[in-house]
Amino acid sequence: MSELSPVNGHCLCGKVCLTATPKSQHLGACHCDMCRRWGGGPLLVVDCENVEVSGDDSVGIYASSDWAERGFCKQCGTHLFYRLKEGGLYAVPVGVLDGDSHWQLAEQVFIDSKPGYYSFAEKTRNLTGEELFAQFGAE
Repeated sequence: MSELSPVNGHCLCGKVCLTATPKSQHLGACHCDMCRRWGGGPLLVVDCENVEVSGDDSVGIYASSDWAERGFCKQCGTHLFYRLKEGGLYAVPVGVLDGDSHWQLAEQVFIDSKPGYYSFAEKTRNLTGEELFAQFGAE
C-alpha cells in the first residue's frame, strides 16, 4: 500500500483545525451504544496517525471509558476524534475531514449492538464488541 498524504479538517465554527494522516482509505462504522448516543447514529471514522490539532483552547476532552476519550469543539460541539488512552488508536470522524477523498466503508464494529432501523449496503468486515476487544487484548 502506498503512503497516504495528510488531510486537513476543521470543526463547524473553525476554532479547531486538524491535520492527520489516514492509515488507509478505509472507513469504519461503530454501532456501540456510546457512539450512537454521542452522535445520534453510527460513528463513521478514519483511523489516522500523526494527528495535529490547533485551537487547543477550544478542544474539550471527555473520558468516555477507562481506556478511551473523545475530543470535541467546546464552541460548536463538533466531534473531533475518538482515541485510546494507550496503544495509539486515533479515529477521526470522516465528516470533519476536508473533501470526500476516496473513502470506502470497510468495517463495522459492535455489529451486535446495531439497531434494526438502519443498515449499510456495502459488504464489510463485521466484528462484535467481544471480537473487537479481543483484537486489542481487552476484556
